[in-house]
Amino acid sequence: MASRSESRQKFLNAVIALGKTEVTRPEVFAIAENIGIPVPQWFLKEDEYRAGRGLYHVPQLSAKVLAMPAKEEPVMETKSGHRITNVTTDLETEDLVPKAYPNYVPFGNFDDILNIVKSNSFYPIFITGQSGNGKTMSVEQACAKAKRKFVCVSMTPDTDESDLLGNYVLINGQMEWRDGPVTVAARQGAVLCIDEIDYGANNLASLQRVLEGKPFLLKKKNELVVPAPGFTVVATANTKGKGSEDGRYMYTNVLNEAFLERFINTMEQDWPTTIIERKIIKKELASVGRSDDEFAEKLVTWADVIRKTFAEGGVDEVISTRRLVHITRTFGVFGNKMKAIELCLNRFDIDTKTSFLDLYTKVDAGANTETILAQTQEEPTPETTTDIPF
Repeated sequence: MASRSESRQKFLNAVIALGKTEVTRPEVFAIAENIGIPVPQWFLKEDEYRAGRGLYHVPQLSAKVLAMPAKEEPVMETKSGHRITNVTTDLETEDLVPKAYPNYVPFGNFDDILNIVKSNSFYPIFITGQSGNGKTMSVEQACAKAKRKFVCVSMTPDTDESDLLGNYVLINGQMEWRDGPVTVAARQGAVLCIDEIDYGANNLASLQRVLEGKPFLLKKKNELVVPAPGFTVVATANTKGKGSEDGRYMYTNVLNEAFLERFINTMEQDWPTTIIERKIIKKELASVGRSDDEFAEKLVTWADVIRKTFAEGGVDEVISTRRLVHITRTFGVFGNKMKAIELCLNRFDIDTKTSFLDLYTKVDAGANTETILAQTQEEPTPETTTDIPF
């Protein structure tokens, strides 16, 4: 067990590492809990530290440190004499409030997400749904509408704790600390969006404390980060953290149950309704100078048939809202509808591409969703079948 003097020095080191001139009573309690010492009553009671009701001076901050420019933080030295500075990144200097996207049409969970963002409270949520159905954009646009800071980081199998929380880097012979996106979001009270969270399951233990909304430790720096008011976390994924059984989302992992339990709730994001999707595609067409309500109607009908067939197991691929937007933008470039559709279907295998093109010709000829689905159900199944019944 550490002696009283060791505990005292350990606490002072931790509070000084915050880089603040004053700390609040809750911050004092959080620091003590995080470094594993009793609440430092001596700090709370001694007059030299009291700055006001529930507010305390941070000791031993030199005039040199306090006089540093806003973009610099205290300089440290290693035992070998190398200077270590905390550098400011673009995340800390740029305006983190996202711009409103003029073509965005709210749907699905948007109103609930907006309420959470507006509440300015710590309320971590998990949003799951098919790729390309607007999960991440709904969070971004909610922040744009609420004028909230938004930090988004995309997970990969290679993402590690240093990428998320921060790390020391050597620049011109000098060690510099750079906060990671999670730490920046916490310091600024921003909405942190962890995109494709199920791609980084092996590296998420460092986020356990973050997802509780409590102060978390930068272990390499021995600094305790106390999240600012308004900080919260939103995770998006194509699965529910249980892996992808059908293999559609390769490299997604099974997330730890204790990790998933830290999210207050899970929102299931479905495709927009055909009415909403028509509005989206009409706006996208207008934005590329190709206003065409009939084309928008046909594209949405086409995608609707494919999704319903996919839900019944008839096809292995879907046309996402994002792919419809890709088609409108390609049409804007080339001015040829079928060329735009074909170019945007080239990512699929030849059988799927051919079937989807054939289906579009039926929609283009005037067939609606109900008619096409009824025809596919009436068609006899040949001895040699394909997964695609069009």
